Amino acid sequence: MRPFDYSRPASAAQATADGAETGTAFIAGGTNLLDLMKLEVVAPTRLVDISRLDMGEIEETEDGGLRIGALVPNSDLAADPRIRRDYAVLSRALLAGASGQLRNKATTGGNLLQRTRCYYFYDTAMPCNKRQPGSGCAAIGGFNRIHAILGASDQCIATHPSDMAVAMRALDARIETLAPDGGSREIPIADFYRLPGDTPHIETVLAPGELIRAVRLPPPRGGRHLYRKVRDRASYAFALVSVAAAIRIEDGVIADAALAFGGLAPLPWRDTRIETMLIGEAPARELFALASELLVDAAQGQGSNDFKIPLARRTLAAVLGEACELEVAA
Repeated sequence: MRPFDYSRPASAAQATADGAETGTAFIAGGTNLLDLMKLEVVAPTRLVDISRLDMGEIEETEDGGLRIGALVPNSDLAADPRIRRDYAVLSRALLAGASGQLRNKATTGGNLLQRTRCYYFYDTAMPCNKRQPGSGCAAIGGFNRIHAILGASDQCIATHPSDMAVAMRALDARIETLAPDGGSREIPIADFYRLPGDTPHIETVLAPGELIRAVRLPPPRGGRHLYRKVRDRASYAFALVSVAAAIRIEDGVIADAALAFGGLAPLPWRDTRIETMLIGEAPARELFALASELLVDAAQGQGSNDFKIPLARRTLAAVLGEACELEVAA
């Protein structure tokens, strides 16, 4: 690990000022950043420790939603009675991610910003446009079993690893930030992440020094909440395919549907065409099959990950069947 400077600001405003300096990184739980530093994937010249700032509460908002501080540990968020009752898909996604020890340290803001688990990104001997722009993408034509089938580019095919962010995407979360100039904004999670395009090293719309302060959830949308994660083993494994679903049935038809997907794309994936197809229709195997085909109509395998296309279809169909209490053959 390379030497670095360290500061512990007393306020969020001071943290953003410190964080605006070139080569600086924020640190809270450190569950991802420290691994990257040890492997010299990243080498910040200064760490700004925000772990003691006042951003660790879950508060109810005036509109009936929740405001989740950026430093709320994943374990506390998953166990909160309001999350379990009204945003169950989020609790289930958090419990599907990592281990209990990691959830105790990992924070809400850090989870949103964790980096890809691409083998080649972690191996500094291999070319990676995300780590070193312009060097190439070794995953294209390499071993790409865990890589993206949607939203990738010819510069990068890595996937986003977060389970929490997938559930947040289905819930239409908004991300509250503070900038070094004192300005603040709320960014819809749909606009927070960037597709790789020609600049895969730029992963979010955050400006230098901009700090995540909280995540806001809208009022509960009700319905049945599910999170299904298909992975190679039961723990310590990232999603090959995951589906976050909130489905509400009224009078025998699907009255509301929100679906987001992990393991398929460089960001938490959502295709509102699927939701539009489902809403107003009676649950049926044929409908779920059509929705599943729509999910992957633009999917492109890279060889080792071709299996993700049928796996995504089957997983979505199974989740829809479970949410609507309709048995669907895998």
